[in-house]
Amino acid sequence: MNFNKYLNHLDSVILGIIGFYAIHLYTAYSGVGISPDSIMYASTATNLQSHGTIITFNKTPLVFFPVFYPFFLAIIQFLSNVNPFKAGPIINQILFGSVIFSSGYIVSKFLPSYRIYKVIVLLVIILSPGLLEVYSYLWSETLFIFEIILFIVLFGNYQTNPTKVNFLSVCIITSIACITRYAGVTIIGTGCLLILLNNQFNLKRKILNFIIYGFASISLLVSNLILNRISTGLSTGTREPSITPFSKNLYYIGTILCDWGSLGKETYVFAIYIAFFILFSLLAYFGYKIYKKDLNNYEAIVFAFSIIYILFILITATISRFERINSRLLSPVIIPLILSCTCWILEIIKNSKRLIKYAIVTTSIILMLIFSYSIYQIDWQRYDDEKDYGVPGYSDDDWNKSEFVSYLKNNKKIFKAGIPIFSDANEAVYLFTGLQSELLPHKFFKNDLKKFFAKKEFYLIWFDKLSNTEILNLQEIIRVKKMILIVKEKEGEVYYHSDVK
Repeated sequence: MNFNKYLNHLDSVILGIIGFYAIHLYTAYSGVGISPDSIMYASTATNLQSHGTIITFNKTPLVFFPVFYPFFLAIIQFLSNVNPFKAGPIINQILFGSVIFSSGYIVSKFLPSYRIYKVIVLLVIILSPGLLEVYSYLWSETLFIFEIILFIVLFGNYQTNPTKVNFLSVCIITSIACITRYAGVTIIGTGCLLILLNNQFNLKRKILNFIIYGFASISLLVSNLILNRISTGLSTGTREPSITPFSKNLYYIGTILCDWGSLGKETYVFAIYIAFFILFSLLAYFGYKIYKKDLNNYEAIVFAFSIIYILFILITATISRFERINSRLLSPVIIPLILSCTCWILEIIKNSKRLIKYAIVTTSIILMLIFSYSIYQIDWQRYDDEKDYGVPGYSDDDWNKSEFVSYLKNNKKIFKAGIPIFSDANEAVYLFTGLQSELLPHKFFKNDLKKFFAKKEFYLIWFDKLSNTEILNLQEIIRVKKMILIVKEKEGEVYYHSDVK
């Protein structure tokens, strides 16, 4: 047995274990971070496991998100008999460790490959504030990022050994990624682009592979969208038109890149230029690889995906309205971007003379270690903030020790059966009390506002600490409806309204 090939990945295994432990540190106090999306995923998983239905906590079909992440959680819940919130930390620890190990495998396939480069890059990935944040929460990005890395591994294997089995594996992982996050279409774009640019195949085979890959990869997504359409009449839920222009979205991407690079908020004034420079550099280097016909390698895959994913987020945010571009939305590109921004150094080292080579290697190592230390300080500050009260969200002490939440848990009988309950955080009502409530309508949807104000009788659970400016607020309701205060605690109130005579 050849043990050397296994020893070559020992460093990746060790660093994967370190990554596993890092997520344990962040989730040790109060468990995995819980956001409104987390509750949506977990409640759907519970309904899938218990009743076989794709229904969320508010008794409506899951359409705003694809189905695979809740399905993944449901399988784990079925096998372990542990709900996703309790299982979340260990799920994320395993996924993050797997991402690190798989990233190490990708780096080992770079030409040329240096072990010191692999170790430092994996340390940067482990210390990445953006990744540590994502893997501290019960979010679908945790699985999606692993699928992206697995796609890069499988597509690289397919390029070096274009068998039917390898081609099928690429199609399968892409199709699954597309029903984990709708942004999985960026993987389809990456695969299609590289198939067309593959210089190993003739034009006929390129077109045939392009068609087969495209249809196979999108099949599950199309099925998901059709199911959504049948269930609710909407393919991906209600989507509003964007209110942020292209330049503003480019600025947001730039600020996130500044944060990832630990450049400080004072560099935000250059955010647009930084984002443009990074994107232009990626395009220029990828164009150079096209010119050199050097595309059948792992480096080309990470460059292609980085470009397509950033452009996808930039364009969709300019067309459709969703949460402001943030680190979470961009997190799937962190690892491909780290690899893209550093792997070209290996080629320079390879082609340099001995003295220059040592100078470049030494300088690069020093810079990477300085960068690693700077992001470590960011990570430590976050850990120091969270180790005593938990990951921000519904699992931290602000919620778990809330007097208002405690009151709601112990006094559910104040709500009479048959009277609808509204809230500015209906997911929080469900999580802490198990009661069904409706989210207050968004101001953008006028028909929903009319329906709400036409209600003759309802309860309102209002959480003071939240500030969702897009939904109807308490003052706007009080101006129209006579609200009777039932309960007032430090962090919230319960109101009752009735026009019933």
